[in-house]
Amino acid sequence: MSCPLCQSANTSSHYHTDKKREYLQCCECDLVYVSPEFLPSKETEKQEYDLHENSFDDDGYRKFLGKVLTPLSPFIKATKAPELSGLDFGCGPAPVLASMLSEEGVNMSIYDPFYAASPQVLEQSYNIVTCTEAIEHFHSPHKEWALFNKLVAPGGVLAIMTKRVLDKARFASWHYKNDITHVSFFSKRTFQYLAQRDGYDVSFPANDVVLMKKR
Repeated sequence: MSCPLCQSANTSSHYHTDKKREYLQCCECDLVYVSPEFLPSKETEKQEYDLHENSFDDDGYRKFLGKVLTPLSPFIKATKAPELSGLDFGCGPAPVLASMLSEEGVNMSIYDPFYAASPQVLEQSYNIVTCTEAIEHFHSPHKEWALFNKLVAPGGVLAIMTKRVLDKARFASWHYKNDITHVSFFSKRTFQYLAQRDGYDVSFPANDVVLMKKR
């Protein structure tokens, strides 16, 4: 079996089993992931996503997304805003973060395989690419990661929000893994591995936010 992120062969071993699924971990990139036979169908995913009630006038949700916007602000201010382009990847049915970045003067585009499947926006590069609470849903994250490497312009920033794996003991009681659509779990070491391999400077401004600046 190959790791769904780094594609290393025969580097994964058992990590955890609960009542619903088995989880494996790659010893090369540290990714923890659901064993393939337990991956949900597209129909199941869509049913779950349709239950989300995020909206543009939800102050709590805007505050939550501020954890990504706040560390991006210095990058936005350092560049003349009208010249900045951005893509919110995995924006969901309500692209609130894209709206917030537009308010900051960033020329935003959106993409989501379920709600905004516009492949033409994936044909160019951007100064800012955001992926909030989406990367943990990727069944084959090596595909999206290769796409991110093309989407982020040199000197640009990839901003990701996802809760990170800490250790086996805490994983066992971690509520985050119980969402049936959460199938790929990243650790700090996973992002450091990707940064070193693909030419990014990485920082961790919050316990569920990572910024990767392309060299």
